[in-house]
Amino acid sequence: MVRCIAVDDEPLALDIIADYVAKVPELTLLASTTNAIEALTLVQNGDVDLVFLDVQMPELTGIQFLKIINGKCDVILTTAYPQYALDGYELNVVDYLLKPIAFDRFYRSVQKVLNNKIQKVQQPTLAALQSDAVDFIFVKTEHKIQRVDLDEILYIEGLKDYISIFTLSERIVTLQNMKKMEEILPTNRFVRVHRSYIVALDKIASIERGRIFIADKVIPVGDTYRDTFYKYIGDKNA
Repeated sequence: MVRCIAVDDEPLALDIIADYVAKVPELTLLASTTNAIEALTLVQNGDVDLVFLDVQMPELTGIQFLKIINGKCDVILTTAYPQYALDGYELNVVDYLLKPIAFDRFYRSVQKVLNNKIQKVQQPTLAALQSDAVDFIFVKTEHKIQRVDLDEILYIEGLKDYISIFTLSERIVTLQNMKKMEEILPTNRFVRVHRSYIVALDKIASIERGRIFIADKVIPVGDTYRDTFYKYIGDKNA
């Protein structure tokens, strides 16, 4: 079952999406809202698999919404404005639906989401493939595919269109996103502590007042990740 929400500043548009969702057995609608901030909270809490998202909204545009969630769930844009299609696809949306949306077009978009999830179940993830050899990962840099030893990684910083892997000896820049990096790294050695940071647990020197000290870097613990991080640290100390 795919948990979804619909976000649009037009109630009529929300009614149409809700009606369409009800016709697809694999979907369950958690919320239908005109409040983009409310929807953002649901996504950040990890409660949502798929968002049907309008682009032009007063409090928070769809493009801004996409940048904030940074790949945390699947998104299908629903809008009357075709000029945002390129921005949407650059931010890895599943599909771009132009209003008025016909049900058959809606259904084809949903099938893309369902097929992607089936493939993830059937095919081993990169993390699984590396489970027998978790001492290193491979990342694509500008001109090559580079091996990175996990023991060398201090922390990883996510920037707008790429991430930086800071090791004991160098900084490695790769066109990767934080969500994918979380999937690749072994969870018993690395934990996400902020929208922009993943840290190596064995490289943490100390933690003080919501700040993590690693080498000469001070990394903030984000509100969204605070409880999970401190629980994880507590479990490690148990």
